Amino acid sequence: MAGGPGRYVFGDEERKELLDVMETGNLFRYGEIGKDGFCGKVVTFEQEMAERLGHKHVFATSSGTSSLLCCLAALGIGAGDEVIVPGYTFIASISSIALSMAVPVLAEIDESLTIDPTKIEALITPRTKAIVPVHMLGNPCDMDPIMEIAKKHNLYVIEDCCQAVGASYKGRRVGTIGDMGAYSLNTFKTITSGDGGFVGTSDDDLYERGFGFHDQGHKPCRQGVEVGNRSMLGMNFRMNELSGAVALAQGRKLDNILETLREKKAALKAQLQGIEGLGFRTINDPGECATLLTLLFDTKELADKFCAAAGTAPIAKSGWHVYNNMEQILNRVTAAKVNCPYSCPRYDEPRTYAKHMLPQTDDILDRAVNISIGVVDKGLGSGTGINVNSSMEEINEVAANIRKIIAECK
Repeated sequence: MAGGPGRYVFGDEERKELLDVMETGNLFRYGEIGKDGFCGKVVTFEQEMAERLGHKHVFATSSGTSSLLCCLAALGIGAGDEVIVPGYTFIASISSIALSMAVPVLAEIDESLTIDPTKIEALITPRTKAIVPVHMLGNPCDMDPIMEIAKKHNLYVIEDCCQAVGASYKGRRVGTIGDMGAYSLNTFKTITSGDGGFVGTSDDDLYERGFGFHDQGHKPCRQGVEVGNRSMLGMNFRMNELSGAVALAQGRKLDNILETLREKKAALKAQLQGIEGLGFRTINDPGECATLLTLLFDTKELADKFCAAAGTAPIAKSGWHVYNNMEQILNRVTAAKVNCPYSCPRYDEPRTYAKHMLPQTDDILDRAVNISIGVVDKGLGSGTGINVNSSMEEINEVAANIRKIIAECK
């Protein structure tokens, strides 16, 4: 079955939390715990996840996309502001910027498949407001140089942790290093509530603004529905108690899931070492989620031959995580001017997005192939491989098959 590791370990714990809510019939996230059967699953999830990851504040959302929108709104990013984001990421990392009436500025990735820190400064202009490093495929970005650049140029950093819930970089969980972290609980993510997400920060003001944007402008409120005293205009990106119940149970499994994934990935990768013409993407920290093993071939030709024989595709052809495949933005001028009915007085130079505008990214993704460890997703090019429940026998079979295919391709 397709999905992330959380889906594969769904069990009695999730059912119990769900039944707690169903038996009361109180599905709304607000209430007084113990009154009218209110269980407070969402707020408990928020509190536990904040402690687990090292945030002062967490608020749950309806999706990873809404999490990104909340971060952008909290930081006051809007019309004409430029935001640097890698060209290899899920479309939401880019569309959330455009829909905030800001300007996505696409950046190259390096062989970690995350944003190349050495290519960021050349993209900075007087309009640049933030950097969005995406911890792609569970691999933490190289955050030290990114944070140095942000500090030097007085830029915000929004960590896109949607594919990397629980990963760490130099002892800190991703999402706690920049100003805010956006997370997803989609079915293809490390842990899941089907859909859903959350935002984390340790800044009180950013928490209040982000929370307000996710809930019609209300200040953070834990008991009942606040009336009056709304601080800003906002949206409805709240999580309900059913999703919160599943998220709560899944969050308690997070560290065990990560430990299992790292063990299984290490076992598979060890059997593929030393194959001529084959390497692996750079891992910026061993605290990665280990949800995927990315093979990095020396040439595009060898990658194409392998994929044809294995029934898969190189990452370059794996869907709308790659800017070249994002028909929503290709050959359009700045989304802030095209997709919004408002003028953009702070941005008067059109920006276009075209295929092959990021040659370094293109070269890497042409040679890269994803093998599933815990995320089984054809949209990432990882429809083949193993999963979090695979046995050592299955791992050995997959390794042997990969070695056999590569040998036959030469």
